Amino acid sequence: MERNGNKVSIKRVIIMGGAFIGLLIGSGFTTGQEIMQYFVSFGVGGYAAIVMMFVLFCYVGISFVVVGNEQQFEEPKNIYQYYCGKYIGTFFDWFSVVFLFMSFWVMVAGAGAAFNQSFGIPNWVGGTLMGIITLITLFFGFNKLVDIVGSIGPVVSVLAILLGFAGIMMNPGGLSSFAEEVPALVEKGTVLQAGNNWFMACASYVGFCMMWLAVFMTNMGATANSKREGIYGTIFGASLYSLAVLLLMFGLSANLLDVAGAQIPTLILAKKITPALAVFYTIIVFTEIYTTAGPLLWTPVKRIAPDEKSNRYRMTLMILGAIGIFVGLKVPFDKLINVVYVVNGYVGFMLLFLMIITDVRVRILKNYTPKIVNELKCKAK
Repeated sequence: MERNGNKVSIKRVIIMGGAFIGLLIGSGFTTGQEIMQYFVSFGVGGYAAIVMMFVLFCYVGISFVVVGNEQQFEEPKNIYQYYCGKYIGTFFDWFSVVFLFMSFWVMVAGAGAAFNQSFGIPNWVGGTLMGIITLITLFFGFNKLVDIVGSIGPVVSVLAILLGFAGIMMNPGGLSSFAEEVPALVEKGTVLQAGNNWFMACASYVGFCMMWLAVFMTNMGATANSKREGIYGTIFGASLYSLAVLLLMFGLSANLLDVAGAQIPTLILAKKITPALAVFYTIIVFTEIYTTAGPLLWTPVKRIAPDEKSNRYRMTLMILGAIGIFVGLKVPFDKLINVVYVVNGYVGFMLLFLMIITDVRVRILKNYTPKIVNELKCKAK
C-alpha cells in the first residue's frame, strides 16, 4: 500500500521538514510567548525539556509519516483509530478537531497582539487580516498549503536563531543569572508557567503539538515519494525546530528582566537591536503565524467537509473562519496560550502512550494489526 521504491528528493525533504517547522512555529513561538512559558520559566530545567522535546518530536513525526505512507488513508483522521482503536480513536479524532480549531483562535489573537505592540494598531486589524489571508489560501487546497508553509518555515527558523544569538550578544551575563531571577517573576505572575515542573510542561507541549501534527503529517506521509523521504523530512524539521527553540530560549533568558511580562517578548529583543528591526520582525511574526494558522483551520474544515472542491467545504471554511476570528479577538493572547495549549496538551500527551504501545506491537513484536487496517482492506476488496 505504501508508495513504491526508496526515492528521496532533497527538495521534497526540505519542503516536508519546512512544513513540519512551519506548522509548529506559529504565534506562540515567533512571539516568544511559548518559549517563555514552557522553557525559560523553568530555569535550567528548560534545557532538559528541549532535549526531551526533540526526541519525542522525532518519534511521533516519523511514526505519523511512515503510517501515512504505508496505509495511504483516504481520510487522514483514520490515524487515530490506527493507534487507539475505534472508540478511543474517535474521541481523539473529535478532540483534535475542537483543539485545532481553538488553536486557530490563538493564531488570530497573536497576529492582533503583534500589530498592536509594534504599531499601536487595534488588535482587531491584525487578527482580521490574518483570518482573511488564511481563508483565501485554504480555498486552493492542501497541496498549495504544504508548498507555502514548507517554503517559509526554514527561513523563519533561521531568523529566530539569529535573533536568539543577538539576544545573547547584547547581554551574555544574563544567561548565568536568569535561573535565579525567574522564580520571583513566576511568583509575581509576571512570567507564566505552563506546568508545575519542566517535565510536565514538556509533556503538555509535545501533547498539544502532536494534536497539530497527527493528521497533517499523516497526509504528508501519504504524499511522500517514499518512507525514507518522509523520515528524513521529519528529522530535518525536528532538528532545526529544536535548535531554534534552544537559541531563542538563550536570547530571551539573557534579557529576562526586559522581556518579562511582554505579550510579544521577541519584539522587545528586536527593538533593543534597532527599532527598524522590530518593524521587520513584526512582519516575520505575522508571516509565520500565517503558516500555522492555515493547517490549524484546514484540519477541522477537512474533517467536516472532506471534498476540497465542494461547496460544503467552502461554506464550512467561511463559517469556522469567521467564528475563529471573532473569538481570537476577544481573549488576551497570553491567557489563550496558558489555557488552551496547556490543558489540551495533557490530553494530547495520552496519545503518545497509545502510539508507543501500537508501534511496539506492530513493528517489534509483529503480533498485531490495527483493526482499521483490516477494515479498509475488506472495503477495498
